[in-house]
Amino acid sequence: MNSRLFSTFVAAAAVASLGSITMAQGNPEAAALENPVAASPESIAAGQTSFNRYCASCHGRTAEGGVGNDLIPDSPNLIDEGWDHGSADGNIFDAIKNGVAPNFDMIPWNNRMSDDEIWNVVNYLRSLAE
Repeated sequence: MNSRLFSTFVAAAAVASLGSITMAQGNPEAAALENPVAASPESIAAGQTSFNRYCASCHGRTAEGGVGNDLIPDSPNLIDEGWDHGSADGNIFDAIKNGVAPNFDMIPWNNRMSDDEIWNVVNYLRSLAE
């Protein structure tokens, strides 16, 4: 009976770790989303305006991350190689639009920003990372 319980525990741990690997790579359905907004100078400028208005208070004016506090954790750098929730445009769009579960340290912006505004922010972030 103990070996059966141990085997169940090991299997559950393996499944849990697979789930975290999937989360680190991001949502595959979101990754498949194509950015419908061309990365034009106008889109990048609009994205910068939206980023400064909605995102800079947490992620910093340069998108290099921000210091948290007692209520929220440090916010990640958005222009480095480490994208915790997927690096495809669709993953970035999804994280902004729907927030990042389960704790929603990154809140959903779907009721404050239009889809086009979010895609402009994606274009702006891409321009910073280049």
